[in-house]
Amino acid sequence: MRVTTAEEMRQLDRLSMETYGIPGAVLMENAGAQVVRILWQEYPDLRARRVAILCGRGNNGGDGFVIARYLHNAGVPIAVFLAGERSAVRGEARIHLDILTRMDIGVQELTTPEAAQAVGAQLTQYDLLIDALLGTGLNAEVSGIFRTIIAAMNGAGRPIVAVDIPSGMSADVGTLLGEHVRAELTVTMALPKRGLLLYPAAEHVGKLVVVDIGFPAAVRAHESVRCHVPEPHEIAHALPARQANTHKGTYGHVLVVGGSTGKTGAGALAGTAALRMGAGLVTFAVPRHLNAAMEAKLTEVMTVPLPECEEGVLGAEAAKRILELLEGRSALVIGPGVGTHPETARCLMEVFRQAQVPTVIDADGINVLAQDPAIIRAMHTPPVLTPHPGELARLRTTTTGHIQADRLGVALDTAQSFRAVVVLKGAHTVIAEPQGTLFINPTGNPGMATAGTGDVLAGMIGALLGQGYEPSLAARVAVYVHGLAGDLVAARSGQRSLIAGDLIEALPHAFRALAQVDGAASDWEHRWILERPLTAGAREVM
Repeated sequence: MRVTTAEEMRQLDRLSMETYGIPGAVLMENAGAQVVRILWQEYPDLRARRVAILCGRGNNGGDGFVIARYLHNAGVPIAVFLAGERSAVRGEARIHLDILTRMDIGVQELTTPEAAQAVGAQLTQYDLLIDALLGTGLNAEVSGIFRTIIAAMNGAGRPIVAVDIPSGMSADVGTLLGEHVRAELTVTMALPKRGLLLYPAAEHVGKLVVVDIGFPAAVRAHESVRCHVPEPHEIAHALPARQANTHKGTYGHVLVVGGSTGKTGAGALAGTAALRMGAGLVTFAVPRHLNAAMEAKLTEVMTVPLPECEEGVLGAEAAKRILELLEGRSALVIGPGVGTHPETARCLMEVFRQAQVPTVIDADGINVLAQDPAIIRAMHTPPVLTPHPGELARLRTTTTGHIQADRLGVALDTAQSFRAVVVLKGAHTVIAEPQGTLFINPTGNPGMATAGTGDVLAGMIGALLGQGYEPSLAARVAVYVHGLAGDLVAARSGQRSLIAGDLIEALPHAFRALAQVDGAASDWEHRWILERPLTAGAREVM
């Protein structure tokens, strides 16, 4: 599913109206009707509730006027409030406001701070609040009567349903613009907006549903929108059943280079995850003094000792041995737990310069690259970089705060600047292609914020590269399955005690859940983006 910015959605609106001749008032009518449809699904006792609909002067308010009409006609007790004067309402929104007037449905204007405060104090008298105040056009901090109304809505202790986007949030980058609505449910129109899936805004979206408002299919799929959310059927399609006449060599041989004293577990997790993700063979190359311990720990993963500069630390001379090992290997995962000793850095830099197989660079591999990022552009094959925000900040010589303030923008700029696929880990993980396409992964949960989960992901991506997946698809599939495995574990056992090894053990169950997904796209009119439909039967799947 494509994910838009506010400006992209305005362009799609214009395309629907100007190219296909769909009147804007009709799109607004459809939007309001679809919100009411979802309200009946979520609140079947709607007629027993008093509903307050709080509207702004723009198109978001116009949706609210349509909602008011449908609820009124269905016998739902409503009150409609307009933040501003009627005379300021224009265009399609004015058409629907005038319809309310002709139907003798009262609309109370809130034009002063005192009026807003008075109504705010009354909101506890209602059972459900509809936020149709500001919509996607907001680009400055909420102020004036809007701030007063939103604060009162949040303080009323009543469920809030947001129309298109909770008021007070950036539609593009997910930042909070001062006082903002904390919604229980958000019904968004035609396509999700980027900010709904990005934190911190995503934390206050509640359940998110995307509804069809009548855009032609060609508009929804317009190529100008370059950001996507992977869907289960797409991931399932990318994981076909294995053919009978195959052997372990068919599925690639992954070399994992990592480990240093006290940090061998990172590479061990990556290697084991690569096997669970379907790699035919995996070799873990470690500093010589650590090899015996890894041979004792690992069974299915093979190990190889590498030259050291001191005990447990990879030496510069190891580069030659690593490059020899890459002969006949189909993918390289480099960096987990390897450290940043100057000799280790020299080794890794030489491997980066000469390696000719698909490569995943993780953890300390990225920290080493930060010493000379230009090497990324000189690599024989565009790598997959898997930084967390701190590592990406070091690579880009900036701050973690800067990265988090615009995760999509920074990830895309990094991918295009360095000719690499960038997997910016976090909630929600972002995948950026050098060609300009972005993906926001919907799976995963806070229980995965624990040591080693990133190493597992690196191994999973490496396994798919070794099986011949192109880098972006390998990243998208691995990130989705990684998050799904975490969701299955959390659904069965909770988030608090989740550890990285649990994800590896849950991978077979994640594949099983995906194998049960229908090959067709999900029902267009009923897509719950932030729920976890594949984890509902976690006990049965696992």
